[in-house]
Amino acid sequence: MEALQQLADWPVENVSAAVLAPGRAPATFGDVDRVYPLASVTKLLVAQAVLVAVEEGAVELDDPAGPPGATVAHLLAHASGLAFDSRDVKAAPGTQRIYSSAGYELLAEIVEGETGIAFADYLREAITEPLGMTRTALLGPAGHGASSTVADLARFAADLLAPQLLSAQTAEASRSVQFPGLAGFVPGYGKFAPNDWGLGPELKGDKNPHWTAPDHSPSTFGHFGQAGTFLWVDPVRNTAAVVLTDQPFGAWAKPLWGNFNQGILTELR
Repeated sequence: MEALQQLADWPVENVSAAVLAPGRAPATFGDVDRVYPLASVTKLLVAQAVLVAVEEGAVELDDPAGPPGATVAHLLAHASGLAFDSRDVKAAPGTQRIYSSAGYELLAEIVEGETGIAFADYLREAITEPLGMTRTALLGPAGHGASSTVADLARFAADLLAPQLLSAQTAEASRSVQFPGLAGFVPGYGKFAPNDWGLGPELKGDKNPHWTAPDHSPSTFGHFGQAGTFLWVDPVRNTAAVVLTDQPFGAWAKPLWGNFNQGILTELR
């Protein structure tokens, strides 16, 4: 895939990538077995594990969790009112989309408490082992502490495209707008009204500017991380991409990510 060659000009020391598209073998760039910190792409893995726990009956989406009036679903969708990096309450549940890593740490504690399994082990048993993600591990906080490879995340993205770990109903809910109409900030990109989010993934919707591409469908979902990482899935095009770098997100990333993602869609079209 010619679009992948753009990555050779990025101002990063190391970059690895994969694109999954219908009718094609996965296209890759760089060392797909190199381990990178994921930063907030971790949240996609954690959310998936929480949803497995929901399907197993260990927790329920409407279980009380976090501030009074908030639930597991509020935490997954960044609608609980918790602050970004603490458990301070900044808003009433369901009134603002406040991006909260602290909320994901709380989710991990809830699953750990209900299952009696350390959350890192639960994530491995629920997600990484079934998908053959042998080089993925949660080594730090549940909001941003995982590391992985492009090869592993391509397996994860393939499951997001054609869910096997979750039922079709739960998978659809995870990528559907939760608590519609809430305004809030996408870190690094500004405030959006609405700032649509699912049960873990961010939803592109009508956001502009955005870290995906202008031609992505509004139903595109995924996440990016401050480690210079991202994963997106466009269910309309049945296409997904994973890019991992060792250069922290910054001004360099915004035009390059958008151009790269648009290049993929243009080439596939």
